[in-house]
Amino acid sequence: MKTVSELLEGLQYEVIKGDTDRTVSDLVCDTRKVTEGCLFVCVKGASYDSHEHVDEIVQKGAAAVVAERPVAVPDQGTLILVEDTRYALALLSAAWFDHPADKMKVIGVTGTKGKTTTTYMVKGILEHAGYKVGLIGTIEIIIGEEHIPASHTTPESWQIQEYFARMAEAGCQVCVMEVSSQGLMMHRTAGIPFEIGIFTNLSPDHIGPGEHASFEEYAACKGLLFKQCRIGIANVDDSHFDMVLQGHTCELETIGFSEKADYRASDMELVGRPGYMGVRYRVSGKVNMDVEIDIPGKFSVYNSLVAIAVCEHFKVAEADLKEALRVVKVKGRIEMVKVSDEFILMIDYAHNAMSLESLLETLREYHPERLVCVFGCGGNRSKLRRYEMGEVSGRLADLTVITSDNPRYEDPQAIIDDIKTGMAKTDGKYAEIKDRKEAIRYVISHGQKGDVIVLAGKGHEDYQEIKGVKYPMDERVLIREVLEELAEEQKKGK
Repeated sequence: MKTVSELLEGLQYEVIKGDTDRTVSDLVCDTRKVTEGCLFVCVKGASYDSHEHVDEIVQKGAAAVVAERPVAVPDQGTLILVEDTRYALALLSAAWFDHPADKMKVIGVTGTKGKTTTTYMVKGILEHAGYKVGLIGTIEIIIGEEHIPASHTTPESWQIQEYFARMAEAGCQVCVMEVSSQGLMMHRTAGIPFEIGIFTNLSPDHIGPGEHASFEEYAACKGLLFKQCRIGIANVDDSHFDMVLQGHTCELETIGFSEKADYRASDMELVGRPGYMGVRYRVSGKVNMDVEIDIPGKFSVYNSLVAIAVCEHFKVAEADLKEALRVVKVKGRIEMVKVSDEFILMIDYAHNAMSLESLLETLREYHPERLVCVFGCGGNRSKLRRYEMGEVSGRLADLTVITSDNPRYEDPQAIIDDIKTGMAKTDGKYAEIKDRKEAIRYVISHGQKGDVIVLAGKGHEDYQEIKGVKYPMDERVLIREVLEELAEEQKKGK
């Protein structure tokens, strides 16, 4: 149990009314979760501002209220003013959980693409070397053997600190986490003593209403991480390197193909054979060794260079490093599923035009006999995304199979028709198979020698959302069922 004043240590604040010596029973920022004796932090959201409900909050038993503007408080209440309540919430949360990040090395990864793969690479290598590692990311939160599905790339600050506390209790020595521009802008990561901050790359994304006002703001928010970490590791090849790292206060190391990179990749070779796609290269500079990764594409080189640079700070042996890189897998990120010795089948989360184009261009570099793309688009989302994805697949794939994703409250056929509008701008061949399992059955049963088949859009998701209900649907399960059914049919045919 802590007092209000103990929790406020490290914050600039003004006591407008009441007593800060009160003992606090809980830290709360949701009006639905107010408890007797809690410290309540008012936060203004897109559609709800708890500053407007302070009277109700105190009446429910809050011992004190933290606000960023003067509000009326009942006689029994305590009011504390701070400049920014989101920033205050982050520091208060760290104090409430006894600063758990101080008990670990925290590694933060930011960038437009590559965050998820990089975090899993770092985690995989460090664990292979004997470290116990927690993870916070787009797909899930991992604490020991516990896997918690994620709802945000970077959770709210209170939630982050709770995860840190659970990781510290579980004996984690390291936490590697994805750090989004939104998370940085909204101070969700404020006060975290990042040991290492990582910049992967930057391209226009998350710009618009409710996100970033401009590309410049987007870049500046990414850059905040490098004013909050001890060591920065950044992709020097990225055209926005200087923009993101402007004003950094950390020790800086660089990765890339550039001769000026501290960890420099060279002699890159795409490795393709029946049932396998990967990449090998030479890294020189602060480390000198040959590397091979079971994940295709040049971007895998960048992600692995970052992981190598990070692991140098943890004194990971070269043998452990190389072995771990060869076997690291990320669910739903160019995840190859063995179905045949003749062709390659993979699952990927590419769910917008930019990510689909990057994926298909990468796979094209391996010169497949045919590149087959199976995808749909989500319902109750922008029609523009459907047109763009249809056009991208029509242009880059030899065959597109248009199917259903998460139709939500829309008619799946209407979504398919929108995708076909984009396809019509190209000469690409396509088939439409509304049922996703049947679409998967079609591409597996019609797979040809040298094909690369990608199931795009679902990735790590294990459900399909239809009219507000999430039904179990994991593509790995569907693939297994299809293979079993095809084997049974073949047996009966004989």
